[in-house]
Amino acid sequence: MNARRLTTTLLTSTMLATLPAFAFAQSAPTTVTAGSDSEGIEVIVTAQKRSQRLQDVPISIQVLGTKKLDELNISNFNDFAAQLPSVSFQTSSPGSTKVYFRGVASGGDGNHSGSLPSVGIYLDEQPVTTIDGALDVHVYDIARIESLAGPQGTLYGASSEAGTLRIITNKPDMTGTYGRFDSEVNKVTDGGMGGQLEGMFNTPIGSKAALRLVGWYDHDAGYIDNIPGTRTFQGLQIKDEQENITGYLPGITVYNNQLVKKDYNDTDVVGGRAALKVDLDDNWTTTATIIAQDTKSHGTYAYDSSLGDLQVQRFFPESGHDRFAQAALTVQGKIGNFDLTYAGAYMERKVNTQSDYTDYAEAYEAYYASDGGLANVQSFKDNDGNTIDPRQTIFGTDKFTKQSHEFRIASPTTDRLRFVAGAFYQYQTHDILQDYQVPNLGVDGSVNGWEGTLWLTKQSRIDRDAAIFGEVSFDITPKLTLTAGGRSFTYDNSLIGFFGFGNPNALGASTGVRRCFTTDTYGVDNPKDPTGTLLTKGGIEGTPCTDLGVQSADGSISPKHAKGSGFSPKVNLSWKATPSLMLYGTYSKGFRPGGINRRASVPNYAPDYLSNVEFGWKATLFNKTVHLNGALYDQKWESFQFAFLGQNSFTEIHNGPDADIKGLEMDLAWVPMQGLTIGASGALTNAKTTSNLCAYEGDSNADCSGTITTHETQYKDGVATDVYAPHEDSIAAPIGTRLPITPQVKLAANARYSWDVGKYSPYWQIDATYQSGASTDIRVAQAEALGRLRGFKVVNLAVGVEWDTWTLEAYLRNAFNERAELSRYVQCSICYQRNYIVPNTPQTFGVRLGSSF
Repeated sequence: MNARRLTTTLLTSTMLATLPAFAFAQSAPTTVTAGSDSEGIEVIVTAQKRSQRLQDVPISIQVLGTKKLDELNISNFNDFAAQLPSVSFQTSSPGSTKVYFRGVASGGDGNHSGSLPSVGIYLDEQPVTTIDGALDVHVYDIARIESLAGPQGTLYGASSEAGTLRIITNKPDMTGTYGRFDSEVNKVTDGGMGGQLEGMFNTPIGSKAALRLVGWYDHDAGYIDNIPGTRTFQGLQIKDEQENITGYLPGITVYNNQLVKKDYNDTDVVGGRAALKVDLDDNWTTTATIIAQDTKSHGTYAYDSSLGDLQVQRFFPESGHDRFAQAALTVQGKIGNFDLTYAGAYMERKVNTQSDYTDYAEAYEAYYASDGGLANVQSFKDNDGNTIDPRQTIFGTDKFTKQSHEFRIASPTTDRLRFVAGAFYQYQTHDILQDYQVPNLGVDGSVNGWEGTLWLTKQSRIDRDAAIFGEVSFDITPKLTLTAGGRSFTYDNSLIGFFGFGNPNALGASTGVRRCFTTDTYGVDNPKDPTGTLLTKGGIEGTPCTDLGVQSADGSISPKHAKGSGFSPKVNLSWKATPSLMLYGTYSKGFRPGGINRRASVPNYAPDYLSNVEFGWKATLFNKTVHLNGALYDQKWESFQFAFLGQNSFTEIHNGPDADIKGLEMDLAWVPMQGLTIGASGALTNAKTTSNLCAYEGDSNADCSGTITTHETQYKDGVATDVYAPHEDSIAAPIGTRLPITPQVKLAANARYSWDVGKYSPYWQIDATYQSGASTDIRVAQAEALGRLRGFKVVNLAVGVEWDTWTLEAYLRNAFNERAELSRYVQCSICYQRNYIVPNTPQTFGVRLGSSF
């Protein structure tokens, strides 16, 4: 029986089995409380920094509550993002996911030296956004996930330009001792076996404290095969006395036999969370939380579209090791009628990776074919002068620290005139190491002091921001409320270090040691004379020298800075037209700080801003059995930042034109009868540029005129020389080009029916997601070369039974084995002969067993 027939049979049989209960249930209609989850209880959200009923919050917000997260078997970011139509993302591996809201995406984000994210991600009260992507916190014992679409710059700050995701954990409970465990085993079709174990325990400690412990282990099976393959590189040219080419020495052929493996990619996640809540007195409470998680992955999570479905040819081992730990403290209390809150956190995250970069050598072998191949253009030799295999493997280490502090005060929610105000400070560091190694590479071709390393990036980045913020609400009438607020902010971002080749490597004319600061010159952003004495004072330990920074008159080197300040306003008018209908209108503005380009000739990039005009509604209909919420919006993204691979395949960031983004969001919850719940949500997004995007080549004055001549001052023996060079400045994306990554249409729907048979409560469930195709790059030529992300639809099925304290479920995820395309990428700027596609997990059958106590 094939998969489609199997899933159809399962769904049909379970639905037929419910018909008697269905007929009986029709006589017992059920209401759904405003803002309810499928358990039928009221959902309280804290999106506006105070506790409110979901249906009373005049912003576009979607919530996945505890029971819905469990019912949909959601355990990671990709799972819950599929249920949030306003959210889109790019991913390449576990823990490396870039998140977007409402089409605010230009592509290329997430580089260690690049733009800050446009979406803020919070774990409880603390921001956990890092430059490397979303922190993929395992989802278990989570109270809810709040998805706040649109600029949230007033209350949430710099990384909430386009939206905010909030993961709210269940807090310690002083009312009793209880716990829960869940287990799962699963099998991926044509892939490996997986499974997970999860547990939670809550207990009071005396009458004034409680402790909550949570732990998890998850093994995700592999499904991509590393198949046999070879790569051949041309040998050295043989020349006569007149330098005429008379032949070639034997080339080098490499094999990957030792790495051939089925189900090459798998992941293991282990982690835990502990929270201690203490009532200091009747008015003051402290909650201390610590969370730690360790993720180890193997292989690659993309397949090579030129080889076939779910297949790659890799020649070096590949792995990832992502671990983080965060300690947080929240203090809440009252002084008079005012609520006071302090929320502080400190997080450390370390990511180690090894990647196969064979594609780079293969691409340049083809690029230099007319010149005799890579070996005859670049020097890949060992210390004895022998030509060696030019393939590279990349070892990466990213170390993050992040501390944040927020203090706020709020007046009573019952006051006609009420406010929330506060102050925020954040300090985050990022130590960056990218070591591009060529095995057996000799000293002459290596970065100085790093034998075997062809290219080195070793940098230190610090991002600081501070703000004061506030919102004031006034009830003009009992049904009409005006809210106005703003956030005054400053930011100071810095970068220092080394990137590039060694000296005397012939490739290093524009980067690396030959551009480091020396005693001969003091031009801050000019090429430095390699004959002078290299300066190391103020640089990063372990680097040969510094080519990214600012040189002072005393010879010391300090980081380059990008600083700025501004104000983000918000105005909202909400009208409670009837007890079951609220209408609102909002104007809000979000921002993203500017930053630093590594290449000396490329200036800093400026902040970008997102202006939002939004009209929304929240309706409770048909005797409180239906919730229908929605919003229409029109956003202007001003001078948006966009990134691309420039010379030597490293990232440059520029400010582009403006973009206009219009859209519609809707969210439906319906309880038509006892035991049956239906949910649906969707988003329509139309995001386009409003003027031409130029093919920048390192100059901010590009105007799409065809070519532009850049100017650079170079120094030799203390003598300055002006160097002018023409560069392409054509139209990379004409006016009206659709922004990449985000689909025009994204839909999610689910239905669940349960009924009672004695002490047993069987159920069936179906959920489905759909999204249309999307471009992969804002630049037209690159998007065509990389290919378009296909639209897809994914269906998940589940049947199960609950009795006493137990739950047993069988499920079929991706029931029809749809091959969704989550991302596409290439490994270097000219590597379009091998395009990689990141798919969803293939069809997976699993069984879950859990119990509470």
